[in-house]
Amino acid sequence: MNNIAIRRLFGCCGLLATSLFALPASAIVIRHDKPAENYLATAADFPPLVTFYNIGVHGTLIAPEWVLTAAHTVFCLGEGQTIKVGNELVAVQARYSFPSYQLGGQNDLALIKLAKPVLSVQPAKLYRQHDEKQQTLWFIGSGGTGHGLTGETVGYKDNKGVLRKAQNQVSAVTGSDLQFIFDTGDKALELEGVSGNGDSGGPAFLAKSDGYYLLGVSSRVDSWFKDVGEYGVKELYTRVSKHSTWIDQVMAADDKTRASLSSTSSFLHEGMTAEKMPKLCASLSITSQS
Repeated sequence: MNNIAIRRLFGCCGLLATSLFALPASAIVIRHDKPAENYLATAADFPPLVTFYNIGVHGTLIAPEWVLTAAHTVFCLGEGQTIKVGNELVAVQARYSFPSYQLGGQNDLALIKLAKPVLSVQPAKLYRQHDEKQQTLWFIGSGGTGHGLTGETVGYKDNKGVLRKAQNQVSAVTGSDLQFIFDTGDKALELEGVSGNGDSGGPAFLAKSDGYYLLGVSSRVDSWFKDVGEYGVKELYTRVSKHSTWIDQVMAADDKTRASLSSTSSFLHEGMTAEKMPKLCASLSITSQS
């Protein structure tokens, strides 16, 4: 895999004492010339945030029984895997990924069906308009961090689950994606930032008077010559408005029809094998002690 395909989920070494993987994902890297504490966030900044694994990786609650995320995060999101929605631990019932998605490509989107509805969190609304270009959106995540001069320098382990938020402007749109660029100097927003390592599937969102709107889902880096989190890096979030029809269809369908509308692949990354997955997924599972 190269950096244009997918960002690294957890970094390249030491994910587990017994396993080494190079995985894709993201978190929040900030400006070098602003106080780091200005980027700190709490769950109240985006209550529908969902955390999949005990080292990060996120999704968004969009209905009481449904979470939207990136398809490349679902390798452990099989039936029975525990995830965290607000303060609740909930089991996964099933997963449904966009039918044409291929690892590292466009349409990086998946729906996670929960085993029970979550009623303690107000779901985010799907953004359905096609006017995203030049809008200023927010990111949030708890993975690695650093600043734009050096890129990510603090990994997800050392970050220890601290949430950060940042803002960025949509620089371009395609049929599948929203593009963001990490600007610096006079071109940068007050809390300019981008994703790093540890939170793929996280949201690009707007906060409005009637709730939170989900516009994008963190997918991949689109820069050959920039490291994760460096100034000038381009990153892509899967565009919710262009996939809303598929989302609606899957959520409204019965189980048989959902399967026909979706991919059932686990999208295993480099270094992952079917034999290793039970142990890996058990080690990543969120528990009451996580």
